Amino acid sequence: MTDKPSVDKSPENVAGMFADIAPRYDFMNRFLSGFVDVYWRKYTAKRVPIPQGGTYLDVCTGTADLLIEYYRRYKDKPSAYVGCDFCQPMLDIGEKKIQKKIPQPAVPVTLQFGDACALPFEDNSFDTITVAFGLRNTTDMTKAIEEMHRVCKPGGTMGILEFSMPTGFFFKRLYLFYFRYILPILGKILARNRYKAYNYLPQSVETFPYGQELADALAQCGWQNVTFAPLTFGIATLYIGKKEQN
Repeated sequence: MTDKPSVDKSPENVAGMFADIAPRYDFMNRFLSGFVDVYWRKYTAKRVPIPQGGTYLDVCTGTADLLIEYYRRYKDKPSAYVGCDFCQPMLDIGEKKIQKKIPQPAVPVTLQFGDACALPFEDNSFDTITVAFGLRNTTDMTKAIEEMHRVCKPGGTMGILEFSMPTGFFFKRLYLFYFRYILPILGKILARNRYKAYNYLPQSVETFPYGQELADALAQCGWQNVTFAPLTFGIATLYIGKKEQN
């Protein structure tokens, strides 16, 4: 169980896959994680705050779950909330959720089409930047990290919530068995997608760096004081870094 599979992360494949599962994406997240993903987002919003009057960007926002969680926690504290993603069907669902859950926002809450590897924002635009379960789906991880650093204001904060691999011997093997063999079957039955998204999910996690390796990659891209905290036996990890003050 040590061989790592190859993963097709071409923009066409990833965008098409997420477009295909978009209508059932939120349900599948809740079902397959046992609602633990809700806790992970709440924890991220707590640990990576937005300063008073600051601007917030959620990269790879998908259906805007994390952005909505930030609004719930901070409400009118920031001056603007922005979500960005390169899958329009996911953004369309996110827009509907925002209209339903934040019908009259106290400050602007917007979603914008854009690629994490070429963010459509000016340098030094945001005080707080997050990405949840999206960095591993980018075609160029280093470029995406550099882009987040570019659009972050000096002294700003970055938070990355991403899947990782458990370290315990027995739990890791049980997790891999579920990930490789049970999850794709459930995904095929419940999500009914032709792009085999739930085959892609375990493959993308197994081949993606985590822990100290990802923390080092963040530091190499300019982020300072990088820390990381494994969550739920290491199934997910939250990484936090700061951009140097001028």
